[in-house]
Amino acid sequence: MKEGLTEEEKRELFRIAHAAIEAEVRGLPKPGFTPLTPMLSELRGVFVTLKEDGNLRGCIGYIEGIRPLSQAVAEMAVAAATGDPRFPPVTEKELSKVEYEISVLTPKKQIDYPEEFMVGKHGIIVQRGGRSGVFLPQVAAEEGWTREETLTFLCLHKAGLPADAWKDKNTKLFVFEAEVIEEKDLK
Repeated sequence: MKEGLTEEEKRELFRIAHAAIEAEVRGLPKPGFTPLTPMLSELRGVFVTLKEDGNLRGCIGYIEGIRPLSQAVAEMAVAAATGDPRFPPVTEKELSKVEYEISVLTPKKQIDYPEEFMVGKHGIIVQRGGRSGVFLPQVAAEEGWTREETLTFLCLHKAGLPADAWKDKNTKLFVFEAEVIEEKDLK
């Protein structure tokens, strides 16, 4: 990452995520946001992860920086709360129980060799034949996976590719880093 987010910027991103989700879940108009700082106006990839009682409740994001960070957080927060196909939409009753995590990404970089992927440091993207899958940097570390286990699981379960597709020269691998912010760490 070139520069990290300030405490004020982190708090603002969580304020935006909460406001966007609450408006969506309660059927209120979408709130407008004006970026507080130049950093929040940067085009950045971002993922918003929601957890309830420590369990995943939704996670959706943009790998590429196609929207200003503040806008991307609002959109991905709503998508994680209401559009993750693995979960039913967050209900009004759940709003007070949901824990938020925001991952602000660096641009992705293609790597030539799987050995360049560092578990715990890099997020990883696998692409081949119109199929792709991604893990944020924290996933492999949280699961306790090795590089090989991470790449195998990513190909098989996220990209729908053969388990060893990551070894094929026609498969593209990309890495990125993320500044991962958990709301509970700001309180």
